[in-house]
Amino acid sequence: MSGPRIPGVRFGTVGRHADERGAFRELWRASTVGRIEPADAGASEGVDPAFVQGNLSSSIPGVVRGLHLHRRQLDRWIIGAGRAFVALVDTRPLLEGAEVPLVETRELAADDWVEIPARVAHGFMALEPVDLVYLVTNEYDGSDEAGFAWDDALAAVPWPLPAPTPDGRPILSERDRANPSLIELVARLRAEDGPGR
Repeated sequence: MSGPRIPGVRFGTVGRHADERGAFRELWRASTVGRIEPADAGASEGVDPAFVQGNLSSSIPGVVRGLHLHRRQLDRWIIGAGRAFVALVDTRPLLEGAEVPLVETRELAADDWVEIPARVAHGFMALEPVDLVYLVTNEYDGSDEAGFAWDDALAAVPWPLPAPTPDGRPILSERDRANPSLIELVARLRAEDGPGR
């Protein structure tokens, strides 16, 4: 597997210790993961970010969750079970005046993980039933959540065909169906961030 194309993104695999009873996996340990860079968490220099909340989402085949991003949060996703097609869209070049974002996709399976820095949009399609554990550096309050359309033409994520659904399209939340275009989101972020960003 080649290295990540997007700055600040890291991929890896959790060690699995199995025997006749089942398996044990250590999902995260501060001493082995090391210090979280403030820029990766969208934090100011001098702030020492840490993971403060853990979540578990379960998705049936054909579900797409995303594309979401945070301005002040680092995410660490760990696939607990199943397979997912993961899409990452780096909006930072667009915010700095580039015409196209940097896009990276990978298929991740049980025990694979990815670390996603602030301002990198992220989403996944469940290729089979998926349990996704994610650790984040901010407690959820909704104020830092943004997103854009999963099928945005500028991002051009090469999503696989979803599992059979009644309408042949991915299964989306109401919120994800209503997300704006990437260009609209970038314009909003620029306006909220003000001059100099």
